[in-house]
Amino acid sequence: MTIKQVSEIYNISQDTLRYYEKVGMIPTVNRNKSGIRDYTEQDLDWVQTAICMRSAGLPVDVLVEYLKLYKQGDETFEQRLQLLKNQYDKLLKQREQINQTLQKLDYKISRYEIAVKTGKLSWE
Repeated sequence: MTIKQVSEIYNISQDTLRYYEKVGMIPTVNRNKSGIRDYTEQDLDWVQTAICMRSAGLPVDVLVEYLKLYKQGDETFEQRLQLLKNQYDKLLKQREQINQTLQKLDYKISRYEIAVKTGKLSWE
């Protein structure tokens, strides 16, 4: 599959795909005889993982480290597990903060909805 096709499937730019490869967030993609990137199913799995992790807020350096560990082989299972657990814990904390913010916004929205109906803002 070409970079154009991958770009269209995942709705990300070709430049982003090149960047992911350049910085080491995904493995180097093999090229065909014409020098055009030829994405395999395994490459697509890496692209999906990178997109998912980035959309969840994981830093580029964490993804790069994960790929480095992956390339080192099975002896890095424990390190990869710990890296993923650390990121998981960070995401749980972020989710808690988001939940608190949503609760505060729900409260304020409900107060303003009442104010719109009554013409009076009350925080009691």
